[in-house]
Amino acid sequence: MEKTSQNKFSQRHPLIFGFMLIFAAVGIFMMAMAAFNYFLGEKARLRTGDPVGVVNINGLITDSREIVDWINELEKNDSILAVIVRINSPGGVVGPSQEIYSALRNLARTRTVVVSMGSMATSGGYYVASPAHKIVSNPGTLTANIGVKASLTNMQELLRKIGIEDQALYTGKYKDAGTVTRPMTDYERDYLQALIDDMHDQFVQDVAIGRNMDPEVVAALADGRAMTGRQALEAGLVDELGGMNQAIEIARELAGLQKEVVLVEGPVEKKSLLRRIMGELSMPQSITGPRWVFSYE
Repeated sequence: MEKTSQNKFSQRHPLIFGFMLIFAAVGIFMMAMAAFNYFLGEKARLRTGDPVGVVNINGLITDSREIVDWINELEKNDSILAVIVRINSPGGVVGPSQEIYSALRNLARTRTVVVSMGSMATSGGYYVASPAHKIVSNPGTLTANIGVKASLTNMQELLRKIGIEDQALYTGKYKDAGTVTRPMTDYERDYLQALIDDMHDQFVQDVAIGRNMDPEVVAALADGRAMTGRQALEAGLVDELGGMNQAIEIARELAGLQKEVVLVEGPVEKKSLLRRIMGELSMPQSITGPRWVFSYE
C-alpha cells in the first residue's frame, strides 16, 4: 500500500514531527483550561462570594478608552455592588483624565466606589480619585500635586547651530504659539497661560464637587504641592490611611456585603511590553495641532 505524505514526513523527520504533536497537544490543553476557568471556575467563585470590581489605573494617563470601557462593564454587572479603584499614577493628559473622572462619577451614583492609592496618585491621579465615596491612602503615598503643566521648549539656538531654519506657514497669530523654533512672545504667553488657568479652574471645581468640599478650600491647596498620605488626610483630601485590604473592608461595609469578597479586576492589559514602554515615554499630539500638551502632572 502506498504511504501517505504525512507518514513519509513523520518518517523522514521524526524529531520535528514529534515536536509538532507536543505543541499541538499543549495548545489544545491550554485552550481547554482557559475555557474551563472562564465558564466554570469564575462562575463557581462568584457563586461563593460577593464580587467586588477593581479598576486598575497604572502609569501615565494618556488614553482612557480601556479604563472607561472596564468601568462601563462593571456598571452593567448588577451583581457587583462595590468597586475598588487602585491608583498608581503620576497623572497624565487632561482630556483622558476627565473622561475617567466622569465615568467614575457616574459609577458612584449606583455603586459603592472606594479608591486605594498605591505608591503615587498625584495630579491627574488624584483628580480621577476625587469622585469616590472614600479615598484610602498609605501614609507614605505621594498624592495631591493639584495643578496643570504645559511643557514648552525653545530650541532656536540649537537648531541654528546645526543649520535648521523654521519656514512654517500658518494662519492666525496664535496657530504657531509654543513653537520650539523661537522664543515665546508676550501675547502667546498670555494666551497659553489663560488656557492653563482655565484647565486649573476645571480641576479645582471637579475636585470640589467630587470631594464635596468648598472650592476655595480646594483652590488654596491647589498650588502644585505634593503631599504624603498623612498630610493629605489632615488637609481633607483623603479619608483614611491604609492599603488595599483596608479599602476592601471599607467597601464591604459601605455596600453591606456579607460573604467573602471575590475581586474582579480589569482592564485586561492588551498592549505588548514595547507598546506600554512607548506609551509611558510619549504624549499624544496632533500633526496639524499645537506642539504642546497640557497635563495634570
